[in-house]
Amino acid sequence: MNLPSFLWLWKIAAWSMGLSLLAYLMLAVTGVWMFRGRTSQQFPFITPFIGGNKGVRSLHYTMGISMVSLVLLLLAIGIVGTFGHFGSLGHSSHLIAGLIVVALVLLSAFSATQISVRRPWARPLHISVNIILFVGFAWVSLTGWIVVQKYLP
Repeated sequence: MNLPSFLWLWKIAAWSMGLSLLAYLMLAVTGVWMFRGRTSQQFPFITPFIGGNKGVRSLHYTMGISMVSLVLLLLAIGIVGTFGHFGSLGHSSHLIAGLIVVALVLLSAFSATQISVRRPWARPLHISVNIILFVGFAWVSLTGWIVVQKYLP
């Protein structure tokens, strides 16, 4: 294919991946804050400044929605960019790693919406998926770095 350079697309992908990892880190921190607030009744020193447990929960949801959006943006960029550059998909294990991360993020988001007293399975599922997601992000980052090397001069 005789297409223009996709460098601008890869820049968006790099920023999206970095922001996804930052959102994941912030989700871990706010998740631990919510756990501590729920189990020990001792709140971290910063919690009162962001509205108590309700503020932490709101921040956690906002970061979660942001991460889901960024990961879906990365999926779209990966498909468009790879197909546009190579004419097909599946040139590396990055595709499989990316699809697994997308599935884990969506499963995590779904399980988050199910957390309630009536659904005791949802919270452990949400936490377990997020722990596995750490490995997924590491894998997709490593394979992504290998893919990036193909595009750099």
